[in-house]
Amino acid sequence: MKSTAEHSIPFDYAIDGLDNETLISLYKRMLKPRLIEEKMLILLRQGKISKWFSGIGQEAISVGVASVLSKEEYILPMHRNLGVFTTREIPLHRLFAQWQGKASGFTKGRDRSFHFGTQEYKIVGMISHLGPQFGVADGIALGNLLKENKQVCAVFTGEGGTSEGDIHEALNVASVWSLPVLFCIENNGYGLSTPTSEQYNCEHLADRGKGYGMESHIIEGNNILEVYKQLKSITDDMRENPRPVLVEFKTFRMRGHEEASGTKYVPQELMDAWAAKDPVENFAAFLQAEGILTETQIGTFKDEIVQEINDNLDIAFAEEAISSTESNELNDVFKAFEYQHIDKNSNAEELRFVDAIAQGLKQSMERHDNLVIMGQDIAEYGGVFKITEGFLEQFGKGRVRNTPICESAIVSASMGLAINDHKAVMEMQFADFVTSGFNPIVNYLAKSHYRWAQAADVVVRMPCGAGVGAGPFHSQTNEAWFTHTPGLKVVYPAFPADAKGLLATAIEDPNPVMFFEHKALYRSIRQEVPTDYYTLPIGKAAQLNAGTDISIITYGAGVHWALHEIQQRPDVSIDLIDLRTLQPLDTEAIYESVKRTGKVLLLQEDSMFGGIASDISALIAEHCFEHLDGPIVRVASLETPIPFAGALEKNYLPQQRLNTAIDKLLAY
Repeated sequence: MKSTAEHSIPFDYAIDGLDNETLISLYKRMLKPRLIEEKMLILLRQGKISKWFSGIGQEAISVGVASVLSKEEYILPMHRNLGVFTTREIPLHRLFAQWQGKASGFTKGRDRSFHFGTQEYKIVGMISHLGPQFGVADGIALGNLLKENKQVCAVFTGEGGTSEGDIHEALNVASVWSLPVLFCIENNGYGLSTPTSEQYNCEHLADRGKGYGMESHIIEGNNILEVYKQLKSITDDMRENPRPVLVEFKTFRMRGHEEASGTKYVPQELMDAWAAKDPVENFAAFLQAEGILTETQIGTFKDEIVQEINDNLDIAFAEEAISSTESNELNDVFKAFEYQHIDKNSNAEELRFVDAIAQGLKQSMERHDNLVIMGQDIAEYGGVFKITEGFLEQFGKGRVRNTPICESAIVSASMGLAINDHKAVMEMQFADFVTSGFNPIVNYLAKSHYRWAQAADVVVRMPCGAGVGAGPFHSQTNEAWFTHTPGLKVVYPAFPADAKGLLATAIEDPNPVMFFEHKALYRSIRQEVPTDYYTLPIGKAAQLNAGTDISIITYGAGVHWALHEIQQRPDVSIDLIDLRTLQPLDTEAIYESVKRTGKVLLLQEDSMFGGIASDISALIAEHCFEHLDGPIVRVASLETPIPFAGALEKNYLPQQRLNTAIDKLLAY
């Protein structure tokens, strides 16, 4: 321990060959976020910003991590990592504008605080659902491995976040795949008000690394030299020997979780003990004691930074309050996608639905060198439906990846791949299992472009549907969960040729697509399918039968039930619309059909309440009311889970009730 007459220093700062320029730079990098925070706390009390999550006392960690990574390497910080943003030299007026919800920020006023990313500075900010952050880092690191660029990425969480299942999934995936991720846990004592004793029951979080077969370290998080030197050694080696490393930084949160919550639940003696370990003040005292800095120089640094803060605040405050239009908001939900139509070739072969999916996926892999497919058992085994059989031999393990059973981490990793300039297709082994990956789909993939203009170039394949005696956990058709979520496209083909062309387009499209494939159609439906690569437009329905008596509007297996009814009713003129895509929805085709017939039946396999048919019914009532000659009829499955036994499943499905519904509507 070193000391000066005025300041007792609780750390052994070992310079170990670091030059004065580096030492002074580290100090200035810590000082800058500290002074910004002090100013923000004043502005918060003045009502000029709405909320603040303080990182005071934790600056050494953010600065240390950002200082050992190159500017080309991604960092995924949290809301106490202001030092990451300032070390990456983001212009302060843009940060201030972000916190004020102004246009020159990074989210156009659509998100607050550090909930943003920026490709320009290779930073991927957090979402409030903390866990997916680790999985996204996995995907970024996988992209680095595939690029062979010898880069690492770093991702942050707090000790509270480590209780989330997504964190455990992502750590396991990183270990299994030897991904070069620096997993940073800032153990700052409290998750909001919950102490570590109520978060975990091991001595050190770093000890968990052993359970994942992962290298781990404990670092004094308030000692900037220890942070910097250890991380530099670790990351230098990770670039040459790719692997994940778990680091637990021992530190403390000196202010409330956010300012409004305060710190009354923290014992004062604990606050005092950690106040004595202040990373900024102690390092300043050390540099003075070593004759590296003078008090005058420190004062000059502070004056320069304060001036920079005030100048940039003036810029941010002078900027007008943000405004927008309905079209601007709607147009930013998805990344603009210019559909390129590739015609079907004249050569065709009869394929089953399942074979058309396989062929379309294989040809997309050949077309896009940056396309990676991931899923349980998809490599050597070829997937439970054998769709990816032979892919491993053709494309290799780098691009055809078996995954652990951890849907959430793999969805997040798909997002990370997209951030790192890849396309990703993830297979949900069954659509039912999407519940285990629901959070990153609806909160990360769906919201990413609207929030900070980052496309989620991800297709989630969803083998779905009943009719094969698979019971409650392997039979759901849950498309309505996703049509309700802005930012997701939902595709649901009924024929092999449509499935192949729409899958190709879904992969071309840089936006997240939920691609539903009905299992009962996999091997029961055959069709002539063009042999070469081709595309079909997403958002365009197909009129399969022209009629004037009644419209049936449906999709998936419902299309084949409706075709059966048409064959049984040669005397009835039925207009049949196969939606093919549920989001975006081809409302023009729907309205034109209703206007042709005046009577409309909406058919879905999903249970009735809250399904897509309900919304289509509402749209028809709003836009085609004067053309209706009868009530809008919906036919759907029973309001029960999907049963296993054949007789029960048959009773559950709407097919046997379709005939009666058509008769009633025709007779109206």
